[in-house]
Amino acid sequence: MAQKSFPMTAEGKEKLEEELENLKTVKRPEVIDRIKIARSFGDLSENSEYESAKDEQSVVESRISQIEEMIRFADVVDASTVAEDEVSVGKSVTFLEDGEDDPETYRIVGAAESDPLEGKISNESPIAVALLGKRTGEKVSIQTPGGTMDVTITEVK
Repeated sequence: MAQKSFPMTAEGKEKLEEELENLKTVKRPEVIDRIKIARSFGDLSENSEYESAKDEQSVVESRISQIEEMIRFADVVDASTVAEDEVSVGKSVTFLEDGEDDPETYRIVGAAESDPLEGKISNESPIAVALLGKRTGEKVSIQTPGGTMDVTITEVK
């Protein structure tokens, strides 16, 4: 069975590597120290500090595994190899919805680095899926959970 690849920008991969380093060198040792301290309190069956620290250790170890897999199977996309006016991962796209006056701009990134509040949308989102591979000037119908959006791509950079 083939492993899933994780499309991402070079910047996104770098951020994951930094997070992994922080988890391994800072967070993991902190949690281990909390577990040691909580064990010193005695009876573990009714030790909420110990249970809390063990739960946190589970979350940290799970995130470490998740990041390691994403980095191992990272597919770093070089947007400069795609036509200048073609929508791809790593590029920003501006479009105007039919009947609207205000254009919307999003940067399409890998799922691991998406942050809608920062204008970064996942390549797996309905908007990105509909726009990927399209070019400036094209009209696109986007199927979203809220209905269909008809848009015209006004800029790709």
